[in-house]
Amino acid sequence: MFPPFDAGMNAVDLARALIGARLVVRGAGGTIIETEAYTRDDPASHSFRGPTTRNASMFGLAGHAYVYRSYGIHLCLNIVARPGEAVLIRAIEPQVGLDAMKARRQGRTPLCAGPGRVAQALGIALSDDGAPFDGNGLSLFMTDAMTDPSATGVVCGSRIGISRGIDLPWRFGLAGASGLSRPFPAE
Repeated sequence: MFPPFDAGMNAVDLARALIGARLVVRGAGGTIIETEAYTRDDPASHSFRGPTTRNASMFGLAGHAYVYRSYGIHLCLNIVARPGEAVLIRAIEPQVGLDAMKARRQGRTPLCAGPGRVAQALGIALSDDGAPFDGNGLSLFMTDAMTDPSATGVVCGSRIGISRGIDLPWRFGLAGASGLSRPFPAE
């Protein structure tokens, strides 16, 4: 399983550390290639104004899912760091359970580039909100390449799809990866 899930790890560090991790949801998943961090003092974060019924899981335990509906249409999967902080999974490289992911996406491409597509391909449901990444449905695995952060080729840039806090370089991606939701400027 993916270490470390402790209340002390902030979302920015976790977002960077998750690049290259393997995410598997009920038999479907792949390598995380793009993330975004959101913190409690970040005006773009759902936690900025404090706990609500909708964002309660974001204030829960580290290593649990925070799932929400975006624009009333798409579900988005986040991993809670410390209370009020979470990491949005923006893209994965699909590797296992491809037939199930393709069926859920009804053959549409790209398969897992963008947070709504990721959640749909993985079969994420609102009932996953608050669930732990403990291997019983939701799993995260650290790869050997992640033991040396410089070896993973992580790039960073501004977050996308938001109107506040856009100056924060809290979007992370795997350098050279195809399937990102949007290329990084340096690439």
